[in-house]
Amino acid sequence: MSTSRPRRALHLIHGEDSYRARLRAAELVAALVGGDDRPSDLRTQRSADLGTHLGLSRHDARTTDASLIELSGRSQGLFDAIDEQRIVVVEHAEALKDAGLVARFPPEAALVLVSESKIASRGRRPAKAKTPDVAVADLPAAVEAAGGTIEHIGRLLPQELGGWIAARATLLGVELAPEAINELGAAVGADSERVDQELAKLGAFAAGARVAGADVRALVSGAIETDIFELTQAVVRRDSGTALRRLESLLAEGQAAQQILALLLWQFRVLLFASAMRSTADAERMAKAIRSSAYAIGKWQAFARRVARADVIRAYEVLYATDLAIKTGRIEERLAMTLCVLDLCGVHAADPRELVVGEPPRR
Repeated sequence: MSTSRPRRALHLIHGEDSYRARLRAAELVAALVGGDDRPSDLRTQRSADLGTHLGLSRHDARTTDASLIELSGRSQGLFDAIDEQRIVVVEHAEALKDAGLVARFPPEAALVLVSESKIASRGRRPAKAKTPDVAVADLPAAVEAAGGTIEHIGRLLPQELGGWIAARATLLGVELAPEAINELGAAVGADSERVDQELAKLGAFAAGARVAGADVRALVSGAIETDIFELTQAVVRRDSGTALRRLESLLAEGQAAQQILALLLWQFRVLLFASAMRSTADAERMAKAIRSSAYAIGKWQAFARRVARADVIRAYEVLYATDLAIKTGRIEERLAMTLCVLDLCGVHAADPRELVVGEPPRR
């Protein structure tokens, strides 16, 4: 989080991490009310609730005219004490069209502009431009010119995620084993709001006990996808030993064979799209086509170079044959899954398609 030194009670909070931006807004409002000048530490901010301070007014820039926001800064509330600090919080500030509000806003009141997305400064207007573009306000420039503070709340970096999870767990009274922190981080990524939601769920489940990695895998959506990702990676590397150990771990934890097959099929589909990816724009288009994310496709790109389209088609056939063999009772489930993984690793004598067609398929 980058912060410039404040010169008046005027603040713009924006960034890619909408939840932590809201946490910072709540922390800032509390500091303005109580006169607390301690440095920001979002890891200890329990809630994004702005509180019930009598001098606080809230507006949504998408639906409120700038003149009404300005009026809130000038008007004394009916029940406000004469000396009470007036604070006006404007949410979704990226939708504010009148940047002049910032200069007009009364300096005796605090103005907190909060955007749940990053607002880039538009820079200098070309000399030929005769009429201003009123559709988009250059808030960063306006706040800076008025002597305010600009805070950018970026997404958590991979090296920051573990520390954030550990700190939020401590705040919420949830004890996590080290492997549980790793599992949760892999499952939710940089989604800071979901970190809190999953910690609350894990804490309720554990009821004071320590949360283990197996608990995260059982309760957190996305954790099994991480395990399947590692299984698929081992398959692509033709590392049958690692692949079988990962499969055994999944089955031992009670994961259903059909769920494992479905996720393997999904990841081979992502792998197929990743092999055709040439740019970030490609990743965005592909993500929409298969209802995935550009991040998911991008992280497969390096592995996609090892796989030919024919390998992905064969994987589809093997996964389908394994699913059909299990459902029709032709083979015991665990053995079918073992043969499937071995075949995906390149051990062709383990081809499970023979279980469906009755004879070795043509190669």
